[in-house]
Amino acid sequence: MVRTESMLVREKRSGLRPRPHQQRQRFSFGVLGVVAAGLGAIGLAGFVSAATIMEEQASGTALAPAAPASEMEPTGATSEIPEEGAGSEGIEHEILVANALYDTGPLDSSDCPAPDLDVTEPESMEAYLHELTDCLDDTWERQFDTADLAFSPPTRVYWMTEGQSPCGRYPAADTAAFYCRANQALYLGVEHIVENTQHAKEPEKYSMLLSHEYGHHVQGEAGILDYYQATRGAESTAERKEAWTRRSELQANCLGGAFLGSVAESFPIGEEERGNILEDVRTRGDVEPERQRTHGTPENGAMWTEHGLDRQDPAACNTWDARDELVE
Repeated sequence: MVRTESMLVREKRSGLRPRPHQQRQRFSFGVLGVVAAGLGAIGLAGFVSAATIMEEQASGTALAPAAPASEMEPTGATSEIPEEGAGSEGIEHEILVANALYDTGPLDSSDCPAPDLDVTEPESMEAYLHELTDCLDDTWERQFDTADLAFSPPTRVYWMTEGQSPCGRYPAADTAAFYCRANQALYLGVEHIVENTQHAKEPEKYSMLLSHEYGHHVQGEAGILDYYQATRGAESTAERKEAWTRRSELQANCLGGAFLGSVAESFPIGEEERGNILEDVRTRGDVEPERQRTHGTPENGAMWTEHGLDRQDPAACNTWDARDELVE
């Protein structure tokens, strides 16, 4: 897509430069997403991610009209989540439990000071998101490079007006942000995330929301997301679908926490900021479990986030091999 002058102006970075082979795509607010015919809208809530509920296969199969995650009727290969210590073999074990990403070690500490942020100004929020995403791009690309794993940064679509993505229209009910694997794009509503976060002035809360959604892109680049989506889609009951979704969402919490832990010194993230992050994560858990159980209990959401903050290692985020009570 041809970039406008305003987009190019906003592409200044804080000492971080894309590698020559990369073309990082940004779409400023007001720009509509990519139109994809035959794909229905998806409504999300909490830490929202189309990546965790859409039933699209890698082949690009069109989706049926949207429904809550518990009501989707996907197709795909049937699989069981391995129990902790079961030593499962085969493709599921290799992709989910023994993924090469887990062998990359702790994330390198990054120099990533929090940009100035005025939550009342959309331009300030957009600039904040872009600068933090620059840091996410570089941090995770270095991490994948340590194991010679392929990695491409996600496309960014930070919206102010309604649009269409391959994963559905936005905004939808309760949708502030989502990741769409179909076009490997992060979608964030510049004003919607402020409303969704109760107009909080603490930058670290928005950083965690973005880092969580970026965690789904990390899952995608590691091969976890496609396998998860296909296997979740084959489940015949809402209970089993939600069990898969919780493991994916809680892993994204942990991966987001791992990134923020790696930049804690420069950001900085001290005890107060850490408390704000965990408080916000708790509000995005399954606070109404009778309605849906897709993001984990508030306690488990905070626990996996804190685990990432402390360990800063993707190996600590292996929710697929965790005991059931830790992913409820």
